[in-house]
Amino acid sequence: MTNHVNIKDIRRSYSLKELNESSVKKDPFEQFILWMDDTIKSKILDPSAVILATANKKAIPSIRVVLLKEIEKDGLIFYTNYGSHKAKDITENPIASLLFFWKELERQVRLTGKVEKIFQKKSEEYFQSRPYDSQLGAVASRQSSIIPSRKYLEQKFEEAKAKYKGGKIPLPSFWGGYILRPFEFEFWQGRESRLHDRVSYIKKNNNWKIVRLAP
Repeated sequence: MTNHVNIKDIRRSYSLKELNESSVKKDPFEQFILWMDDTIKSKILDPSAVILATANKKAIPSIRVVLLKEIEKDGLIFYTNYGSHKAKDITENPIASLLFFWKELERQVRLTGKVEKIFQKKSEEYFQSRPYDSQLGAVASRQSSIIPSRKYLEQKFEEAKAKYKGGKIPLPSFWGGYILRPFEFEFWQGRESRLHDRVSYIKKNNNWKIVRLAP
């Protein structure tokens, strides 16, 4: 196969910041919030976008981008359709990973942990806070199912709009939130000469051990 674009020579140096295991927060959630605040202040697009990696019972992996919606003291929350591909994976194998990549700050954060559904009341509160058309979209789309055309999807949206006529839309039984409770965090800061800083938090007996990893 002939490469018309020479990707092997695409590279740049990383030199914005540094990361030291002796100066990070003792709690990885505090360190994560600190970095998320930096990301939001930097005005980059979609600072809460995160790559979610799951695997089914046959260990076949799958990845996609979701949006982080809440940070709790022991986990991170995102929302989806409970009939989606990701939801089926989580049912079969509740261990998953999240990866935040903030290239403008030359930073990554990777988390691995166990995923479980949140309480329905919390999902209801979030669902009602969404823009009205987004609520309709959740009702109209059975995520990851095969559909015949774009027109079919738009028709389902119009049917949902006609059904509720601008009134309150109840939380669909097939839609809600998940929380990933991590047992490992890794904070990555790009550095010169590919000698990147990698600081990992590993949970043992409800305590976090902080270590530095080779790049």
